[in-house]
Amino acid sequence: MNDPNLHPIMDIGVNLMHRSFHQDREQVVQRAIEQGVTPLIITGTSVRSSVEAARYASQYPGKLYATAGVHPHDAKSCTNETIAKLGDLAETPQIVAIGECGLDYNRDFSPRDVQRKWFAEQIQLAKELNMPLFLHERDAFTDFITILKQHSVSKAVVHCFTGTQSELKAYLDMGFHIGITGWICDERRGRHLQALVRMIPLNRLMIETDAPFLTPRDLKEKLADGRNEPSILPHILHTVARCIGRPVEEVAEATTETTKAFFRI
Repeated sequence: MNDPNLHPIMDIGVNLMHRSFHQDREQVVQRAIEQGVTPLIITGTSVRSSVEAARYASQYPGKLYATAGVHPHDAKSCTNETIAKLGDLAETPQIVAIGECGLDYNRDFSPRDVQRKWFAEQIQLAKELNMPLFLHERDAFTDFITILKQHSVSKAVVHCFTGTQSELKAYLDMGFHIGITGWICDERRGRHLQALVRMIPLNRLMIETDAPFLTPRDLKEKLADGRNEPSILPHILHTVARCIGRPVEEVAEATTETTKAFFRI
């Protein structure tokens, strides 16, 4: 899928500190760079993983960045000290957003009221630091959008969007950016997304793998372990370009410029 003439593209969501990458993390980064996928943004999902992501990103200045946040699954472990630690971590130059944060009512690994409390606290932190939010929402749209409106959030990207047309319209009306993953490559679950992606202006569209998860279903040559990784992002780019009827190069350049401007990279 590599095209040496293609504009470099950025993966806004890589769970690079995940245990599945422990054996070959450096090679994963290198393969991404060879495929023109650079820089990468490592997703922080807890204080510990955010610290690890920031530390690892510091070894690749200009090539790796990270977010700092607590995923709703881990909200039950949050304290005021957690927010303070995230704030301190966000002062480091490689941290470019607060998150992954939001609400997940699909799994309910943390009680819903606890999820809402610490989601609001992370929104407040992002506003105090004048940083964008990297958002997660699953089966919780009504509470999610209500909290975001209560805090007048405008600088945010909805990571791994797979929702409905009305949800997408609500996000776009609030000025949010939208992250599209390999979900769009799934001819079963992703068909509605293939149509909805046309609604997203190029200056609000970003692409991501969410590696090691969400390996594109239509990928002909999957890795032996089925793991997703950033080097596969060009495949997602081509699918997105086809769905919106724009040249691949145009979408590559637009999503990259949009991403750099949003994260101030």
